[in-house]
Amino acid sequence: MILLQCASVYLTPPKFSTESRKLPDSFLSPNSLLRSSVFKSNPSSKASFKRSCAQNEDAHEASIQGFSVLAGDIPWDRGSIWSTMAFYMFCLHIPLSFGGLSVVAAILHEPLLDPETEAISLLIAQILELIATLLLLQWTAKPRYNFLNLLRANTLSRERNWLLASVLGFGFLFLLVFLTSILADRLIGPKAVNNPIVKEILLSSDISRATCVLVYCIVTPLLEETVYRGFLLTSISSRMKWQKAIFVSSVIFSAAHFSGDNFLQLSIIGCVLGCSYCWTGNLSSSIVIHSLYNALTLMLTLLS
Repeated sequence: MILLQCASVYLTPPKFSTESRKLPDSFLSPNSLLRSSVFKSNPSSKASFKRSCAQNEDAHEASIQGFSVLAGDIPWDRGSIWSTMAFYMFCLHIPLSFGGLSVVAAILHEPLLDPETEAISLLIAQILELIATLLLLQWTAKPRYNFLNLLRANTLSRERNWLLASVLGFGFLFLLVFLTSILADRLIGPKAVNNPIVKEILLSSDISRATCVLVYCIVTPLLEETVYRGFLLTSISSRMKWQKAIFVSSVIFSAAHFSGDNFLQLSIIGCVLGCSYCWTGNLSSSIVIHSLYNALTLMLTLLS
């Protein structure tokens, strides 16, 4: 992720039972019959009322949970979610995303890489990280599961237009980032609009520009959405409410970028991407939003 600095469940209401057990008149007098019906109906009415309230609460909860169509049955054991995430973070993400260019510079015996070499090295590192991540997720999945099914729409998600959700999500994301950027400028102070390193790569050559587009608009969105939405959000949403799952996965997504200045902005981006994935149940939606946002950022960086 690169940053733009300025940037139904319908439940039928329960019916109260009005039937009363009829006994022959010879058993009870009118007065005793009245007293008997009063004592018998009160506990029943209270119990029916409590059941009605409980079912109404369940209906309300179901309508809220109906926003998310993510399946509760996940491809990974719940006890291995965080260990898998830790392995990815410390054995794949940090070494390749943050140490890959240093390794290339050491191999080439150059203290500084030229922009074209840097762009190509970054592309190779991201592709290696993506391949290794896919192998990790498949290896840790349950034997009867194919985690690549996450890329396919399920029965519920087919009823929802993921393409429309992508367009609306991108517009909403851009608006939120723009507003938070204005707020941050007023509270903290203005910051540089563009990323000088990325801009240098974009201006160096056509190969560098094409490589940058491949990295930030294709490989990186596919990698990050597979990890933070496809794996992490899907896994933890089976253990907690989708709202909390989106918040937790967004905070981890933001922290993984190791950018304190952009932590809030990245968290907002993660929340929008998580909401899009939960509502559509289709990872394509969040991938498209992620790609469009990065493409817009690259364009503004180049023109600024």
